[in-house]
Amino acid sequence: MLHVLIALGLALGLGTGLLAAATGSEVLAAIAAGSAPLGTAFMNAIRMVVIPLVMAVIFTGVAGLGDPRKLGKLGGFTLGFFWITVLPAIVIGMGTMWFALRFAPDMAAPAVEALQPAELPSFVDFLVSLIPSNPFAAASNGQLLPLIVFTVLFAAATGALSEQHRTTLVTLADAVSEALIKLVWWILWLAPIGVFGLAAPVTAQLGWGLVQSLAIFVLSVIVALAIYITLVYLPLLGFVARVSPVKFVAATFGAASLAFSTTSTVAALPVTLEETKGNLGVSDPVADLVLPLGASMYRAGSALFQGAAVVFLAHLFEVPFPMTAVGGAILATFLVSLTVAPVPSSGVMTLAPALDVVGVPMSGLAILLGIDRIPDMFRSTTNLLGQITASVLVDRWVGQDGEASKPPT
Repeated sequence: MLHVLIALGLALGLGTGLLAAATGSEVLAAIAAGSAPLGTAFMNAIRMVVIPLVMAVIFTGVAGLGDPRKLGKLGGFTLGFFWITVLPAIVIGMGTMWFALRFAPDMAAPAVEALQPAELPSFVDFLVSLIPSNPFAAASNGQLLPLIVFTVLFAAATGALSEQHRTTLVTLADAVSEALIKLVWWILWLAPIGVFGLAAPVTAQLGWGLVQSLAIFVLSVIVALAIYITLVYLPLLGFVARVSPVKFVAATFGAASLAFSTTSTVAALPVTLEETKGNLGVSDPVADLVLPLGASMYRAGSALFQGAAVVFLAHLFEVPFPMTAVGGAILATFLVSLTVAPVPSSGVMTLAPALDVVGVPMSGLAILLGIDRIPDMFRSTTNLLGQITASVLVDRWVGQDGEASKPPT
């Protein structure tokens, strides 16, 4: 019932915004603009719970493993899946866009002001930043990755304690996570109103004008995401985990609809945990580690979007994109995909290094920001499906006790 109400709130928000843009009605425009605080309040309520929830569920999952050596195997399989599956996403995004541009009409680049993107830290700086000097400061700044590193280390140390002390801490963390999940469900009952407040103002402001002028890009990204899910996730789920596409879609519909509406996999995390464990049978230790970790760093859909965006903007600005530059663009896109923050449209702002490799003007970022809401919905859903796929496969490969197991034959 809740998922139907969320979908209804999204449809009403999009419809109100489109009607306001198409008719120029001051009443509809006022309704759309006036609903913006509702969306902001909803997202603030979700963010209020996300950081302590992520820390609690990761702590429970890692500490519950007991032997820290099991964490190494579980984490190795998880990170391996994350990194390996990002590369085909980038290639599919680039290839689909190259093919689609053959049918695109000539289109002059819109005049926009150049944006000044933040510099991407070096690989060494990135690794150093993962170790927080002050975990509480990292929490207040919303830095999930350093917090996860601290939580995993603390939980691994807890797993090495005596049974009495380990049980005490795990029981406490489990109780905290259950209370936070209950709080999130209370917040989610306000989601239909919040989603309306997120969709209506943006749609009323943009309308379909810019989307129509750049429709070839938006449609190509959506098609590429569908191809990626069909060629990568569904075969792995079918052959390795014996999960059919119909069962997978039905089992993840609630979390996917929430990620689609809010364009945030972190906001959907409580529902994702519940559906992955209850509907797909993933063990608690695996789900409690893989899903929060995936929500903070695994975004194959965003990587695909960024690969497609590099090709599209190079075409739009008539910048030569020889095959010799493809490798550098893929590598840059792979690295920046690991730094995409779990917030709407962050995949656009972190695209700068890949654009710099090809020589595309940074003003292209402003063009993408103007149309990003629609592809962001689809790539966020793809990110979420990939995170759930990772948890299912890792659970089959590693097993509930942390020991590697053979895939079913």
